[in-house]
Amino acid sequence: MTRRIEGRLVIATHNPGKLWELRQLLEPHGVDAVSAGDLGVVEPEETETTFSGNALLKARASSSATGLPAFADDSGLCVDALDGAPGVYSARWGGENRDFAAAIRRVERELRERGATGPFTAHFICALAIVWPDGHTEEFEGRVDGVLVFPPRGEKGFGYDPIFLPDGLDRTFGEMMSAEKHAMPGDGSRALSHRARAFQALAGACLG
Repeated sequence: MTRRIEGRLVIATHNPGKLWELRQLLEPHGVDAVSAGDLGVVEPEETETTFSGNALLKARASSSATGLPAFADDSGLCVDALDGAPGVYSARWGGENRDFAAAIRRVERELRERGATGPFTAHFICALAIVWPDGHTEEFEGRVDGVLVFPPRGEKGFGYDPIFLPDGLDRTFGEMMSAEKHAMPGDGSRALSHRARAFQALAGACLG
């Protein structure tokens, strides 16, 4: 049976961009959210080969360390011409400093080295996991399809947002304000970003 989120919730991320976005999504539901970093939880190494596996790993680590329910996401960019890369290694393509400008340059370089020609179809995936101290888990996933554009456009968002143009739109995620990128429709229509789509499924099950 699906379990509702009640009381305090740990957001199991040390990524400032993700933390801010997840707090924005949780805020309207009145969830008392605290970050794993604020509680001194050490970020575990992401050793799984799937987004859902890494989300569960991070949520379990924070729940075990704090004795509280923990909420984690794992997300990334999958480029068809690169056989789905960078995928679960999306953050690591930016190196130890998570330099996404460098990661974007690497995507462009590898496309060029493969002789790939546009349009460069790609999609973002976001897996969300909630783990309670008793081991109960809930998992949700969201996806958004689009194409990559070069040079990067826009300075909003984070990560690969400046090169990702969602299908049917004329602006990259990097050109959108957060309220637009993470629009959470209340009339049954679909949310826009991969993270918002996963969260929309979560909210319907655990926060509704």
